[in-house]
Amino acid sequence: MEKIIKDRINIWLSGAYDEEAKAEIRAMQNNAPNELIDAFYKDLEFGTGGLRGIMGVGTNRMNKYTVAMATQGLSNYVKTQTKKQKPSVVIAYDSRNNSYYFSEITAEVLSANGFQVYLFDKITPTPELSFAIRHLQCDTGIVITASHNPKEYNGYKVYWSDGGQLVPPHDNNVIEEVQKIKSIAEVNFQRNEKLITYIGEEIDKPYLEKIKSLSMHLEVIQRQKDLKIVYTPLHGTGVYMVPRALRMFGFENISLVEAQAVPDGNFPTVKSPNPEEVEAMTMALKQAKAIDADIILATDPDADRIGVAVKKADGEYELLNGNMTLSLLVYYMLQEWKTKGKINGNQYVVKTVVTTELVRDMAVKEGVECIDVLTGFKYIAEKLLQYEGKKEFIAGGEESFGCLVGDFVRDKDAVISCAVLAELAAVAKEEGKTLYDVLIDIYLKYGFYKEHLISITRKGLQGAEEIQQMMYTFRSSPPAMINGSKVVKINDILLSKCTDLSKNTSTAIDLPKSDVLQFFLEDGSKITVRPSGTEPKIKFYFSVKESLSKREDFAAVNEKLSNKINNIVKAIEL
Repeated sequence: MEKIIKDRINIWLSGAYDEEAKAEIRAMQNNAPNELIDAFYKDLEFGTGGLRGIMGVGTNRMNKYTVAMATQGLSNYVKTQTKKQKPSVVIAYDSRNNSYYFSEITAEVLSANGFQVYLFDKITPTPELSFAIRHLQCDTGIVITASHNPKEYNGYKVYWSDGGQLVPPHDNNVIEEVQKIKSIAEVNFQRNEKLITYIGEEIDKPYLEKIKSLSMHLEVIQRQKDLKIVYTPLHGTGVYMVPRALRMFGFENISLVEAQAVPDGNFPTVKSPNPEEVEAMTMALKQAKAIDADIILATDPDADRIGVAVKKADGEYELLNGNMTLSLLVYYMLQEWKTKGKINGNQYVVKTVVTTELVRDMAVKEGVECIDVLTGFKYIAEKLLQYEGKKEFIAGGEESFGCLVGDFVRDKDAVISCAVLAELAAVAKEEGKTLYDVLIDIYLKYGFYKEHLISITRKGLQGAEEIQQMMYTFRSSPPAMINGSKVVKINDILLSKCTDLSKNTSTAIDLPKSDVLQFFLEDGSKITVRPSGTEPKIKFYFSVKESLSKREDFAAVNEKLSNKINNIVKAIEL
């Protein structure tokens, strides 16, 4: 290993790499040898979603050369798949440090390889990139982003011609082509300016018009146009699109968190630009209390994930988890489709296997099919492609704060989600309610669900073995009872087998194989165990359910559900 690392370092020091990179390597040799080893001990892995890593020099870092080599491999593959003489690509980038630079490197390599390149002229939300691929009829698309990772990171996410992220067989085929590129000598850097077109408003406008077409109640918004909305883009791309989308819907009272409205890859006001975390929402919560806002909306740096906080009866605000946000969106769309007589049995919603079963209960009760897919929004996009022209997609999402309404985008879209949730808040206010009241309405009608996630980190080889052993134990000796409730069904997605213990029968699961185990209990609880594919973690997803007969019982039932989750966690000895 030591020789391999030295050889890689020498290639960079003696090869056609820029002097700035060489100087940085020499500085690390003198001052940070361990950091240098980490930068070169392996190649930055091009996974099924693309690249993601810490920025800097080295084979294990996001830099000009790793980006260029990945782009050359992608170019080689796309050319084998298109019938076009001139393949086409659209490229977007977010507010992270070096995102614009990496987007220009990507455009350089693809134009050198004969691609017609459409490059956004400003930072752009990831979902708009997805929209642009289909709008411009491109063969592929790339967005430079590391989503809500810390500031040291950046990434390179690849999309296919349908506007969705890569799925089989393209994901593995692209990986193979990227892995074939062993040297920067194999990369064509001869930029062709004639093949690069900068785009902006000509995509922004149709994208926003499509979002506006999702509105069900523009007339209500006109009456509730002063709905108090606090919005923070967390220094990201949402600052350009979310306020515009809200204004197109008719909202006029949008209070921007100014300190977080400046695009900045250093994310100076937060530890992590992640709307899932309370710390990232602190400034928005403070501003909301000061103006007595009706709703707080937040988006992560590339505006695909949404954070929402809603006002409770006591005037305090509650940060919703991803399951709650998705449930509100699905509920609203189902009710509106039902009211307008548009549900005829040919509609569907999609959720991931670890997402709340409340979505399924709502859909089934309203006569709509609910489809489960593996974790990852690309599998939701795959369903949209599969059913295009055959069935009508209403909405979909995942527990990790990603939602989608409408099918003109093929990834999670926080711009759409912000606009539609603000409309639901306006409709609720017209009825004298808050979004928190609507959430309780949902629980009264369909059942009170509560979810919880525990991630356990086990680093190194020993940690990986511990995680494998946990999965082996759960799989080979599954519990018969958990917290006093019978296990009535087990889904083993790795074995593609659903076992109904009450009937002692097994059926096939129509999902790609994945190391996921699910235990369904007699009392309606669900426990999902899933090792992370990208981190040294194993994740436990808990979902519990109780009936809620009257609004006054909400607090008591909420506490009962929290206790049930705690008892289940103890029962499986985490």
